[in-house]
Amino acid sequence: MPVVYGKVMDVVHRRQFPGRIVVEGSRIVSVEADAAGADAPYVLPGFVDAHVHVESSMLLPAAFARQAVVHGTVASVSDPHEIANVLGLDGVHFMLDDAAQCPFHFCFGAPSCVPATPFETAGASLDSTQVASLLQNPAIGYLSEVMNFPGVLNGDAEVMSKIAAAVAVDKPVDGHAPGLSGQQAVEYIYAANLLGNRPVITTDHECVAYDEALWKLQHGMSIIIREGSAAKNFDALLPLLSHYPQRIMFCSDDKHPDDLLHGHINQLVARAVAAGFPLWDVLQAACINPVRHYRLSCGLLQPGDSADFILVNNLTDFKPVATFLRGHKVAEAGQPLLPPFNGTAPNRFSCTPKQPSDFQVPCQGKRIRVIEVVEGQLITRSRTTDVLCREGCAVSDPEKDVLKLTVVNRYADAPPALAFVSGFGLRQAALASSVAHDSHNIVAVGTDDDLLCRAVNAIIAQRGGLAAVTPDTQGVLPLPVAGLMTTGTCSEVAAQYETLNRLASSSGCRLKAPFMTLSFLALLVIPELKLSDRGLFDGRAFTFTGLFLD
Repeated sequence: MPVVYGKVMDVVHRRQFPGRIVVEGSRIVSVEADAAGADAPYVLPGFVDAHVHVESSMLLPAAFARQAVVHGTVASVSDPHEIANVLGLDGVHFMLDDAAQCPFHFCFGAPSCVPATPFETAGASLDSTQVASLLQNPAIGYLSEVMNFPGVLNGDAEVMSKIAAAVAVDKPVDGHAPGLSGQQAVEYIYAANLLGNRPVITTDHECVAYDEALWKLQHGMSIIIREGSAAKNFDALLPLLSHYPQRIMFCSDDKHPDDLLHGHINQLVARAVAAGFPLWDVLQAACINPVRHYRLSCGLLQPGDSADFILVNNLTDFKPVATFLRGHKVAEAGQPLLPPFNGTAPNRFSCTPKQPSDFQVPCQGKRIRVIEVVEGQLITRSRTTDVLCREGCAVSDPEKDVLKLTVVNRYADAPPALAFVSGFGLRQAALASSVAHDSHNIVAVGTDDDLLCRAVNAIIAQRGGLAAVTPDTQGVLPLPVAGLMTTGTCSEVAAQYETLNRLASSSGCRLKAPFMTLSFLALLVIPELKLSDRGLFDGRAFTFTGLFLD
């Protein structure tokens, strides 16, 4: 019967004492006071990522878990809607099967919006009958983020049927309503009063401003504070913890492998404590709140719980010296003890190589709308500028940082959609990715049509991946699993990814996570201006708009 000694951090009862944890099999038999624990590390419940798309790590679930446990994460609330947009139900079941190889506590959701909107081409769709079927599966813990807030407000039958299916089986419903406020937000939260006077859609991880998040907390939602590779809302929203410690959670949402290699939720815990927030409130958000909200199977360091906990030397950096899952040590001294897991590579990719002429934009006016990226945010701004025309075509203008953007349908041959974007800073290069939320067509940005075409064709040749192209260099990270993930380990993928980032940086890119930023330029449900494979899209009016101004 294993015994672990340490300074026990009983977060549930907010007390600390020297003690011992007695484990039998996969469960905690007892937590007892014992003076021998005074000279040992601190013992506390493991951390939970309260909202993440595992696919964004470019790792399969078991490989993601293998790295996450190094940082003390023992569970994740994981929305598989990325792979569902490519492979449908088969993609969701693939994620469940891969995750089952390891002891990590995955709580997968039933994707509510596949495709995210009717204004783009996805590889699959999930209707309300399929979603209801998923929700009957014990391995599915909740209805994933309801991004189609216009559908909720307008009482769309399919959207409401999916929400009603989750309510019928008493599973939480996640929200996604950036910027929504006032009466519309109330209608969204209560979703046609399916639960009477109780909120139906109970979380939001898309808040970027304190006032918006505070309003949603005051109207019954829990707020999941996000700090990922591209979207960074932690500093703006952390003060909410002082007022609503029972309804704040932490998440990464989308975290690329180079970031996951160095830290996870433990970094947010350390930052919150360093900022002066009470330790117990911080641990409440990182450990307890997601377990209770989503009814997770992982333990909270109580007798009878699953034996999931971490050991840390101090309560400042929260770097685990060991992580335990279901009674087994799975990480120690910064290294995973879980073995690499086997993975397969299902995919759906059916388009042929393009020509530079496919990316020409005939001039139809003197001014154009430009997507302006915002560092550290998923939202974009919309602005206008004079167009640079050459030989009757609108072209990139690197001197003004106005570059051509394209989204290419990867499920069938079709003309590329074209627009312009600012904020990348590339001088003579192109970047491309088959990770393009949420339908995962090919998205690419470039300083001229030749480089843009080369980058797109590099993705097509691999049937998915990331690419960086200059006149003299080409780097590609293949993503054979649905064009989203690899079968490698975090360290292997991170090394390849960092090589591409360095190539982008050496070509003038100023963004910290250029490929992550690029991947969200096709996400129509986050305003202001985005591009789908069907055209330029106004995320506030929720309709297509023209590239050229009248």
